[in-house]
Amino acid sequence: MVTVLLLIVIYLSFISLGLPDALLGSAWPSMYATLHVPLGYAGFIFMLIAGCAALSSIFSVRIIRRFGTGIVTAVSVFMTAAALIGFSLSGSFVYLCLCALPLGLGSGSIDAALNNYVALHYKARHMNWLHCFWGIGASLGPVIMSSFLLRDNAWGEGYRAVGILQLCLALLLFLSLPLWRKNKPAENPARHTHIEFKKLLHIPGVTEALIAFFCYCAVETIIGLWGASFLVIIKGIPPEIAAQWIAFFYIGITAGRFLTGFITIKINNRLMIRLGQAMIGGGIIILILPLESTAALPGLCMLGLGCAPILPALLHETPVNFGERNSQAIIGLSMGSFYIGTTVLPPLFGWLASLTGFALFPIFVGIALLIKIVLVEALNRKVQAGKNGNMLYPRE
Repeated sequence: MVTVLLLIVIYLSFISLGLPDALLGSAWPSMYATLHVPLGYAGFIFMLIAGCAALSSIFSVRIIRRFGTGIVTAVSVFMTAAALIGFSLSGSFVYLCLCALPLGLGSGSIDAALNNYVALHYKARHMNWLHCFWGIGASLGPVIMSSFLLRDNAWGEGYRAVGILQLCLALLLFLSLPLWRKNKPAENPARHTHIEFKKLLHIPGVTEALIAFFCYCAVETIIGLWGASFLVIIKGIPPEIAAQWIAFFYIGITAGRFLTGFITIKINNRLMIRLGQAMIGGGIIILILPLESTAALPGLCMLGLGCAPILPALLHETPVNFGERNSQAIIGLSMGSFYIGTTVLPPLFGWLASLTGFALFPIFVGIALLIKIVLVEALNRKVQAGKNGNMLYPRE
């Protein structure tokens, strides 16, 4: 019973992780004018959030080993709540940048801690459903923001509403701390053994895995941050409608992860990743073709459905590929790589789009997808070679 209750708490924690993720992209077409900054400045805020998330993910193994997954998760959600309320009170771009720091630090810790916990203790379907709950949060964010944008462009009130929701979830997490203590036997200290990062990087396949996470982030985060701007500038869709349409990208991720939770009972993670990549390719083609602007909506849904299985499958394979002893450190590095990509790629795209135009959007995402496909297949080959006895370092 304790294990089931704890799983519910973990699911709710991922709602809190998803809630802030799509807010900036949805609100920015309305925010940048009131803040009197260029359109491309969203990339700098996103870069600060992602950079702090990368740091907290990379060093999460040490923090979790000292304080435990439950406390780290509760404190991290509280940090994100405080940051979002800070966003709501901001009247300047500089203040937004300051609030971005605790938002990123909190998000990275939640991500690394809970992904590893579920990868170790639950089946693949639970990893998909965990990220499905992230999708619920990420889908609710633009819907909430859009409702406030329709009322006198009140993006600050939208941030405040989400911040209050985060505070409620943080309170629930603090109340649930006894569940983590009762479930202590599952928190095996041996799984948090300190391992030097240099040694981890010499394990065959780890480098490919980290770069694959880096490239995947380009697909997901650039769509989430710049998708609404692409719809407004290239497809001629009003900003408030574009914010609603971006929600369908996250709804696609959410619905896809709910469904793949059942599909993984019959299909392994590698095949799910390949199917997801094919679906993303189809969505990119729809956005590139000179179709009616309304065709962008099913294209966004396809992109969301394609993204759905990839991140959960890559994460759940980590203990299988590299061993339980290494999993927390490698998942921390993987999420760190994801967030480093989020730090670098959105502002890079924003800069390139300012030079060449937002028609570059689907092409940039497509190139990132192709690189990721190559790297994932290389990872699979190296892991298979390791299972045949050619690993430089044993997985256990």
